[in-house]
Amino acid sequence: MSFVVYPAIDLRGGRCVRLYQGDYDAETVYAQDPVAVARQFAREGARWLHVVDLDAARSGEAVNEDVIRAIVAAVDIPVQVGGGVRTRERLERLWSIGVQRAVIGSAAIDDPEFVRAALADYGDRIALGVDAREGRVATHGWLKTAEVSAEELAVEMARHGAETFIFTDISRDGTLQGPNVEAVRSLARACGKQVIASGGVRDVSDLAELASHRQEGVAGAIVGRALYTGDIRLSEAVRAVESEETAP
Repeated sequence: MSFVVYPAIDLRGGRCVRLYQGDYDAETVYAQDPVAVARQFAREGARWLHVVDLDAARSGEAVNEDVIRAIVAAVDIPVQVGGGVRTRERLERLWSIGVQRAVIGSAAIDDPEFVRAALADYGDRIALGVDAREGRVATHGWLKTAEVSAEELAVEMARHGAETFIFTDISRDGTLQGPNVEAVRSLARACGKQVIASGGVRDVSDLAELASHRQEGVAGAIVGRALYTGDIRLSEAVRAVESEETAP
């Protein structure tokens, strides 16, 4: 099983930002031109881009669609997009602008029928975003917390055909404290599918540790703040993970 490093571009108001533990009032702006950031990540060897529309996650309105379209057009690597993907219309809009994979989060709680239909129709072009606060699923830009646990939701969605999950430990997101490796492994074991880790990655050693569990279903990691602060150089991270893949 391969392991992919997903550089993250979080969009708010058309700019490239990062939040601290999902707090919209704890925002750092890293770039005014997300398209230039996407091109740079592609030049440094990214195999995928992970884009989140933070405005849409909160309001459901896809106000950054033009920016996402420009990002997709600017790079020759696949782009996955999350944030406010709650209707078939939004999915079809994303497909129409060239997005390869859509990440569905809140709708798995609010509208499971829509998610089941999306999985039936689009298969592995759908990833399920499972964002957890103290083990419970958080939705709507992490402003609400459901009663269901992350593992319960993943198992249920796997039953309906989900093959890829993105797991975020909110307490680690944007903190550079290291990923919650055990929680990622536990989710992968529970659902038996591929899990992409998100939140807390601080250096290349974190990526290597996650990649060492790829045979358990840990299929990648999303990296945000550490790239923007310079704690991780993407080109070095990609090389490290590729060497990890070839290790016996």
